[in-house]
Amino acid sequence: MQLIDGKATAAQIKAEIAEEVKQIVAGGGKRPHLAAVLVGHDGGSETYVKNKVIACEACGFKSTLIRFEEDVTEEELLAKVKELNDDDDVDGYIVQLPLPKHIDEQKIIMAIDYRKDVDGFHPVNVGRMAIGLPCFISATPLGILTLLRRYGIETSGRKCVILGRSNIVGKPMAQLMMQKQYGDSTVTVCHSHSKTLKEECREADIIIAAIGQPNFVTADMVKDGAVVIDVGTTRVPDATKKSGFRLNGDVKFDEVAPKCSFITPVPGGVGPMTICSLMKNTLAAGKKEYYK
Repeated sequence: MQLIDGKATAAQIKAEIAEEVKQIVAGGGKRPHLAAVLVGHDGGSETYVKNKVIACEACGFKSTLIRFEEDVTEEELLAKVKELNDDDDVDGYIVQLPLPKHIDEQKIIMAIDYRKDVDGFHPVNVGRMAIGLPCFISATPLGILTLLRRYGIETSGRKCVILGRSNIVGKPMAQLMMQKQYGDSTVTVCHSHSKTLKEECREADIIIAAIGQPNFVTADMVKDGAVVIDVGTTRVPDATKKSGFRLNGDVKFDEVAPKCSFITPVPGGVGPMTICSLMKNTLAAGKKEYYK
């Protein structure tokens, strides 16, 4: 069993990005600029955005954090999105989800200029990804693909089971894993209503668990030698931790790991790669790689 170290891989990629940025700036080019919009004080979102700011520093990017209170109106937020769309200095930006209930998330996503949509959530980017055109790919699926490649894990022709069908992970992951230039796998998507979920998992060469239920994947669901990618990050109470909680994956790690050829830990697996992928997208936005 080999542990897939997302933290070390992400650090390596950020160093590569920093080197490229150094060369861009030395050659008289513009330093890439990422902005993040954060609404309210959700603990998970706060941590995530803080890590993004740290990653920007490591990559040599300029970063801007824009904060709004929970009671911001949809109009105010849309006005800020328009301002960021029109700001030539901002190469890419994200609006951290989830947003408060009174704001229509889809409306905000639609308002973002797809050429600056480094989260890869705008329908233009989602559509281009689905048909294999160059675009910003959603950060978590891109991070998983990068890990599979960097660890030399064979995906072509393999049976891949994806647990979960969210717009952020499950659906884009399935699209990418079935496309010839990415995963080239035979893909099955399972979710909470799948009748044959366990049977599908037992036949899988690769399981990507993004179902949002701690310890959902157990040893009896995994065949010997499978590759298991755990996307789950649920906060569960833990009195031994200073914060009072720990992050728990969708996979029951201790019992599943011995059966795997490769497995990602939680934390330290997919998480760091998500932020790292956002950095890759920001660099691409700065270089106008996909859209002029």
